[in-house]
Amino acid sequence: MKFYIGTDHAGIDLKDYTVELLIEKGHEVIDLGPFDKERVDYPDYAHKVALSVLEDSSAQGILICGSGIGMSMAANRHEGVRAALCHDAYTATVARGHNDANVLCFGERVVGKGVAESILDAWLAGSFDGGRHIGRVAKIEG
Repeated sequence: MKFYIGTDHAGIDLKDYTVELLIEKGHEVIDLGPFDKERVDYPDYAHKVALSVLEDSSAQGILICGSGIGMSMAANRHEGVRAALCHDAYTATVARGHNDANVLCFGERVVGKGVAESILDAWLAGSFDGGRHIGRVAKIEG
């Protein structure tokens, strides 16, 4: 699978770790930055990833900031993006299965490397359940 990934200055270390994990697991990763800890505005990177996912419907996105909250809010401003803030493997599983989420968000100040890896594993193993969830996801899109 292809992933577009972005962060702000508060998520650089976990972004770099996540990129390494995804590559080790055989996935293609397009890192949209930033590449150092100089202060940047998270919406700029949320929009870059969201637009990339919308242009490449076979891909998914990952956004990381300090908490993950700002990234998820900014990404969800784009029609067609369903960005899910996940704190553990369960929320990642449900986001994929029930909400057909296409952008994973989490916070470096909230989850450590081990939890981030379990979130990624759950996300990668998950897929949309369809069924009763189809209509609900359609209502998200308006």
